[in-house]
Amino acid sequence: MAKDKNTAFFGHPVALSSLFATEMWERFSYYGMRALLVLFLTATYATGGFGMSELEAFTVYGIFTGLVYVTPIIGGILADKILGQRKAIYIGGITMAIGQFILAASSMAVDADLEWRRMIFYAGLGILILGNGFFKPNISTIVGDLYDNNDPRKDSGFTIFYMGINLGAFLSPWIAGTLGEQVAWHWGFIAAGTGMVIGTIWFFVRSHVLENRGMPPKVKATRNRLAIKDWGSILFYVAVMVGAVYAFIFGWGAIPEKIGDWIINIVAAIGVGYLLVSIFKGTKGKTEWSRVGVIFILAVANIFFWSGFEQAGSTFNIFARDNTNRMIGNIEIAASAFQSINAVAILIFAPLFSFLWTWLDKRRANPNTPAKFAIGMLLMSIGFVVMAIASGFADGGSLVSPLWLVLVYIIHTWGELCLSPIGLSMVTKLSPPKLVSTMMGVWMGSFAIGNFVASQMKAISIKLESALGMEIQVFWFIAIETFFVALILFAISPFLGKMMKGIK
Repeated sequence: MAKDKNTAFFGHPVALSSLFATEMWERFSYYGMRALLVLFLTATYATGGFGMSELEAFTVYGIFTGLVYVTPIIGGILADKILGQRKAIYIGGITMAIGQFILAASSMAVDADLEWRRMIFYAGLGILILGNGFFKPNISTIVGDLYDNNDPRKDSGFTIFYMGINLGAFLSPWIAGTLGEQVAWHWGFIAAGTGMVIGTIWFFVRSHVLENRGMPPKVKATRNRLAIKDWGSILFYVAVMVGAVYAFIFGWGAIPEKIGDWIINIVAAIGVGYLLVSIFKGTKGKTEWSRVGVIFILAVANIFFWSGFEQAGSTFNIFARDNTNRMIGNIEIAASAFQSINAVAILIFAPLFSFLWTWLDKRRANPNTPAKFAIGMLLMSIGFVVMAIASGFADGGSLVSPLWLVLVYIIHTWGELCLSPIGLSMVTKLSPPKLVSTMMGVWMGSFAIGNFVASQMKAISIKLESALGMEIQVFWFIAIETFFVALILFAISPFLGKMMKGIK
């Protein structure tokens, strides 16, 4: 199919507007839950939380935010080979809504047995993880399919799409976060689930503007809606995933720990092996292999970036709660609300960055993708220098100005705009034609590792302190680490540019 040259949406295809709104509501759901998670886990049992320690809550947070980027590998493969992107998005949306409402149920049952509540809670997380795997890679793939690879609007299109993500991310901490912290935890999760329901319905209502994009393989090009039998398979997938999570949770406790570890290792090995075989079979010729190599190299850099960026939901969240003056007159701002700063900054600066890349491209001065990654990594390092200074002022229990967190979030947002939407665009450009969703899943896998590493950064710094016999402040540690990665990326960006074989 020829790419859409319609320019009805700010100079972009009208279908981008529908994908924009769908992703906005999905991110409202995800970021609302994410803003609450650590605070909810560390809250007392009597208030509906679980009374966990910070490090334990960080680990749960890291496993969750990591796995939500692993399952897109599975969702991407199934969409490429069996489902098509559109069915996968419906499966993911319905499943995630169910997961959010189950989390709400785990919070409401304050008089129930603690282990039973934990089971309900972990089931909700598991269902969210699986649903996200079907939704996340496939909506980005459809966005990429709106443009030719060398269409100069493509990076700008992804940046506009990224604004939809961050509009949802701005609204959710204020609505879901405030409801959860200041009314009751379950109302926060209910708000997040409602957002996911709205997003899924919107995608259905507006799906005709996508024309044939994202339909199941071998469907006639004239069709732009799913058939009734497709909805039967969608509901089947949803039921299987919900049932599988509960079966796993009930059965896993009966398995000896060593056998459980073996099962995890075997499943992981099979998954990685299948992924590598799929990439090997779907990649042809030196040009495609060279481009795939760039994706893998930048995926490693992506891990370092997100291991810093995702401190937002863990150490930054705790810093906002315990070390930041959150009073405006007699009104206390919820700690989770600070996570909306990143989204506000995206909405302000994304159009400027979108204009900047286009302006530089017309003057043949647009940095290549690896150089943009290097700039983003350097900005990440600078943000952590600021955060380390703020943390120093907070030593001894002092409350610091909220402007410190505001500044850090803004600097990190600039780094994100140099890296994240550019990375999504890059994957759709460099992937072999039959492996776009699969490679998008690989890209999400780098987010997974980065998110889990982020949750362990404080524990790593504590272990280093013990081993070296000296104080290692976690924010300084991340600042130095990301600075050296930025230097490496600047050094190799010309070589990676050549490996992209004509793709800009």
